[in-house]
Amino acid sequence: MRLARIRTADGVLTGEYEDGTVDTGSESYLVGDDAELLAPCEPSALYCVGRNYATTNDQMGYEQPERPDWFIKPPVSVLPHGAALPYPDWTSELTYAGELAAVIDGRCTNLDVGDVDDAVRGYTILNDLDALDQDGRTARKAFDGSAPLGPWIETELDPSDVEMTTHVGGDLRQEANTSEMLFSPREVIAFLSERYTFQPGDVVSFGSPANPGLVRPGEAVEIRYDGIGTLRNTIVDAD
Repeated sequence: MRLARIRTADGVLTGEYEDGTVDTGSESYLVGDDAELLAPCEPSALYCVGRNYATTNDQMGYEQPERPDWFIKPPVSVLPHGAALPYPDWTSELTYAGELAAVIDGRCTNLDVGDVDDAVRGYTILNDLDALDQDGRTARKAFDGSAPLGPWIETELDPSDVEMTTHVGGDLRQEANTSEMLFSPREVIAFLSERYTFQPGDVVSFGSPANPGLVRPGEAVEIRYDGIGTLRNTIVDAD
């Protein structure tokens, strides 16, 4: 099932998405007509794992980590599917990263790997934007709009074997399978839950495959994960 959040004349609602319509159980809303698609959750934090694909580490000259390597993005990073993505005027080296992301269902901590599926509401897609010419991960990655998220949450997905692609301006830039991850999604969530108490709607993303190239205003970034769908945002001038 695909769970979507929408803004309507009746307020912000959640329901099942199918063929452009969101059914809340009492009403149906047509996206683009009487409903606006929002980011699929409201996280208190986004926990983003890096260096989780060997190909990416080889490309960037990184050592293979012995345990998950992560950073945190704030809620203001979140941008919904379809929203224009302003190119920050303080960077000239903006890049993308197409990542699978889990949405936590309820407050939880200290999870065993075998308990992770019960703690996860479902999976969505995150674009981990990165301003490469800034100093330090927080400056590079944790800015307004740096985490396009969506378009919805797929509740029935095995994250261990999912094909993905990223196209930028129509050109294929990334192609991989989640089976290539160094640390599986379940392992990552269990590991991070030893250190944090997750809140409902929190997001955990699992890293990006090799990521060649920058983005420019006017280009659309389209990230597809089989079984979920496509997250699409267009880069625009900040002005």
